Amino acid sequence: MTSPRQNPWRHPIDHLITLWQARSADALSPSTLSPALRKELSDWGLWTSRVMVVLMAILAGWTIVGFTWLTEQALSLFFAGRARAWWAPLLWTPLCAAAIVWCTRRWAPGAAGSGIPQVMAALDASVPPAEVKRFASLRLSLAKIVLTAWGLLAGLSLGREGPSVQIAAGLMLQARALMPKRSAINPHSLLVAGGAAGIAAAFNTPLAGVMFAIEELARAPEQRSSGLIIAAIVLAGVVAVSAHGNSTYFGVIHAPALDLSLLLPGLAVALAAGLAGGLFARLLLASLGGDGVDLLSRLRRSRPVLLAGVCGLLVAVIGTVTGGAAFGSGYAPTQALVEGGGELSPLYGLLKFVATWLTTWSGVPAGVFAPSLAIGAAIGHDIGMLLHHPHTPALIALGMVGFLAAVTQAPLTSFIIVMEMVDGHAMVLSLMACALVATVLSRVISPPLYPGLAKLQLDGLARLLERREPPLKAGTSAS
Repeated sequence: MTSPRQNPWRHPIDHLITLWQARSADALSPSTLSPALRKELSDWGLWTSRVMVVLMAILAGWTIVGFTWLTEQALSLFFAGRARAWWAPLLWTPLCAAAIVWCTRRWAPGAAGSGIPQVMAALDASVPPAEVKRFASLRLSLAKIVLTAWGLLAGLSLGREGPSVQIAAGLMLQARALMPKRSAINPHSLLVAGGAAGIAAAFNTPLAGVMFAIEELARAPEQRSSGLIIAAIVLAGVVAVSAHGNSTYFGVIHAPALDLSLLLPGLAVALAAGLAGGLFARLLLASLGGDGVDLLSRLRRSRPVLLAGVCGLLVAVIGTVTGGAAFGSGYAPTQALVEGGGELSPLYGLLKFVATWLTTWSGVPAGVFAPSLAIGAAIGHDIGMLLHHPHTPALIALGMVGFLAAVTQAPLTSFIIVMEMVDGHAMVLSLMACALVATVLSRVISPPLYPGLAKLQLDGLARLLERREPPLKAGTSAS
């Protein structure tokens, strides 16, 4: 019979203390542990990791829900101020744009731009683990929330979906600090889960989050087949559904039974959206690269705050000319088109295109998903009005999926996001075909947008690391 001295597990508290000491001892070699203790440590670490991923996924989902509410309130305040004084955005918008860029560059340079390129850069194998925080962290997530909401308070043409990716990724990354040190769940997995959870919660579509992880973020087969990571993505989307209800992002598109009469107009929308989206992506890559020798590129490098103010003023002028339609994410005008109760100027799509480019170029934290859907809806609406087509709502849906797919070159994610808005399954094949045609056309015109912007982030990090390296002493061999 085993004596109490020989049985260390006679009390549960002793058991837990021993497990904790064994887990916390970095120098403890697994070979010094008994097989039973090794198994208990492994099981305990596995379940601790799973619980942390689930809890952080829930937290990320609720954070995006709160972020959505904050941005909506900010945009409502902007329009309330504009209703009192139509000329106010001509002063308020450029001042805010300049202040946002100044604050971003001074305190949170990693929060500039969309947020998706930063997460993609953080996932790159060339990034040292200590430098990942430059692209995704809790500090950047908080800064992104405040600065993006401020941008909508200023009336700038931006979306919250790209920022949601970086916000949720930074939150999920914090789960790693709470996991056992030998956990099988690495930061790469958490970044993928967080980024995709941001899309799932922002669009209220868990399936779109899973597809976004596959198309844009995941780079290794084991990441794509991770059941725990997919569960975390879906869980964040379910949190958004529980908060917002089973509602779609821009309302419901009621498309009747389709026939061959949609073929030629639908092809025209796919080609127009693909061409416009490809040009938009190429324009963003060219202007954000900052390597040009023209006046505007030199101004962006030497006077970024001044350029942001100029861009803000131009956005304010465009918004005023369009009667306020070009301000913000474009949610209200797009929803009106989708529900068949809105009429916009034929120039709205072009002006929204320019306003979104100016906002992104200014350097403020800004996403392009929602503005892309607004521009695509305008393209479909304009072609439907031009051809007097009876299925204009169907053409609006095709324009939305076509332009978004062309900009992001992620056809499946774009297809799923827009598919959720369509009442019925009659348009499923049409939406998929439009997304593929627009993506192919965009790839002829422009390299992929987000990988290109992620490369700019990595190039900036490489230059920073080079400046950090101490110069070689005279006579020292470089080898």
